[in-house]
This record gives sequence, structure tokens and C-alpha cells, in this order.
Amino acid sequence: MSFHAGHAGAMPDGRHPSAVRACRLAVACWLRQIHRGCARRRWLLAVLPGLLALAGCNPPAPPPLTVGLNPWIGYDPLVLAREQGQIDPARVKVVELSTNAEVLRHFRNGLLDGIATTLDQTLKLAEEGVDLRIVAVLDASTGADVVMASPELSSPQELRGSRIAVEPSTLGQLMLRRMLDSAGMTLADVTVAPMEASQHLAALQSGRIAAAVSYDPLASQLRTAGFVPVFDSGQMPGEILDVLVVRAEVLASRPADVEALLGAWNDGLASLESDGAGAAAKLARSIGLSSSDYLQTLSGLRFFSPADSLAYLSGSPAPLRANGERLATSLQAMQLLHRAPDWDRLHDAGPAARALRARNTP
Repeated sequence: MSFHAGHAGAMPDGRHPSAVRACRLAVACWLRQIHRGCARRRWLLAVLPGLLALAGCNPPAPPPLTVGLNPWIGYDPLVLAREQGQIDPARVKVVELSTNAEVLRHFRNGLLDGIATTLDQTLKLAEEGVDLRIVAVLDASTGADVVMASPELSSPQELRGSRIAVEPSTLGQLMLRRMLDSAGMTLADVTVAPMEASQHLAALQSGRIAAAVSYDPLASQLRTAGFVPVFDSGQMPGEILDVLVVRAEVLASRPADVEALLGAWNDGLASLESDGAGAAAKLARSIGLSSSDYLQTLSGLRFFSPADSLAYLSGSPAPLRANGERLATSLQAMQLLHRAPDWDRLHDAGPAARALRARNTP
């Protein structure tokens, strides 16, 4: 083994081997004394932190808080903040995954501390037993979620009897139901093909499906390939909200890191809103869009300012709850949700309040 840091005989992190041995002996002694019920137990507990620090045994820093998101321009303020160095990588790590379904799988499996996702999907996760908290309201989709179809089709009514691809998520199913409602149709009038959004373009081009429930930037790629919109989220106002969600235990144990995450979102959003063209130049190419397509997609979103987000999470009841109860009722009617959410546990305005206070403090 070779050493590259510190003086001769130092460990790679600069600690001397004798310090490491002293640390190990101290810990071993303490454990033996505890096991034997030593009368000096309280004294040992009192001096142990200082002893470990002197011996070079400070506990390692926790890993960064991991936040997952899929390619969706509504989540780009976090990506922009990372690209501009506005996120401390020791505290927060933004993890980009290929699809919303993949983000949800990672969160369900405990591989992510938090995610950016839709309110409807958050309600579904909570019903599944995931103990989570909404800590910010990010944006509302006012046209950026869309059903794309073959160019010979111009309206939802023309999809009767067709095969439609839907990503396996609550949002995809909600969009499909709303489109069918608008056309006076039901699920019995179409064939649903469960399919992740990244596969929609190939399926449309091969003719295996006639339409797909999509979202930008993937929907813009479908437009470029010649497919056309027949329905979008502008026809279901207020129903598609994006939120920032963290695990309850993460919020309890690492509140400062959650506030750092919110601070990064706020910084990224400020940059995006002050220089949309600059943001497009940085981010559009990486998701397969031109700068003009990127800016056009932004017009289909309404971002919540930090103050608006806090207001939406605050009060008794919070506006989020009023909006969410209407959504939950719709999801229950569609049998996409089976019981009313426990709103008292679902959101926490504290982190947003502290992050906004820190932002406004000179």
C-alpha cells in the first residue's frame, strides 16, 4: 500500500496510523466497559466525542441528498442550478433518469431521497405507503403535456378504435381519461398500450400505435418527426401540478439539506426566468431540442415563485389541499386512487418558509 498525502507514514486522508490505532483502541475499550456495566459509563459517554476527535475518528460526512427527475422542462431549474454551480455537490445531487416511470421505481425502492413529480403521482405514492412530504410546488402545466397522434388524425374523436400508448403512471392515465371525456368516449373505445415515453417515437413511426400521451421535451421530438397534437393540458386547467417531494425521514434528519435543495431550486428558477434564452442555450441541446423549441415549451408552463409556492402550502386548509382534493376525487372516480389522502401528513411548509427567509436575508 502506498500513501500519497501527508508526511511519511500518513494514511491517504492525512491521518497518522498511530492515531487510527488509538481511535480503535478507544472505541474497543469503551465498548468493553459498556458491556461490563462499568460504573464509569457516564464519564466515558461524556468524554468519548472529544477522544474520538483527538484520535482522528470524526464520523464521515453523510452522502449528498439525492433528488431524482426525468427529462421535463418544468424540472430544469434544478438542472440549470447544477450546471451553473448553484448547488453544493456535497449536500445535494441531482439525478437525471430517462423516464418518469424510472424515477418512481427508484423512489419506491429507496434509491432516492426526493423527487420532482406530479401531484397526482404523489397522491398515488402516499396511498402505496411511501411516507413522504411535499416541500414545494414547482409549476403548473398549461399545455406542455400533450397527446400526440399520427398526422392524418386531427381530433380525439378520430382515435376511436385506435391503440394509444400511455406511460405506466397516474398522470398518463389521467391525461388519457380527460381526452376521452372531451371526445365523449370511454376506455372501451380504445386500446391502451402501456409503454414508457422514451419508446413512443419508435412505436408511432412503426405504426404499432396511433397516438401517445407524452410531454416535452419528448413531445417536441414527436412534433419534429411529423406527429401532431390532438389534446393538451391546457384543456384541463389546474389539474397537473409538479411538486418537490422528500421522504419524511429525510426531512426529519436532514432539514438543512432539504432547505439547501429548495435554495438551489429558487436560484435556478431565478436564472431561468431572468434569461430564458441563456438557459435554452445551455440546456436545449442535451434534451434534443432547438433553443426556439425549448422557449416554446416554456410557454406551456407556469412556474410558482418561492413566495407563491409557500403560500400554496400554507394555511388551514392550504390551497394545495383544496386543489388536491378535487384531483383526488377525480382519481377515485377513475379508480386510480382508492381512498382520500391524509392531508395533515402530506405536506410541510416549514422548509419553504426557511428557504425563502434565507433568500431574503441580506
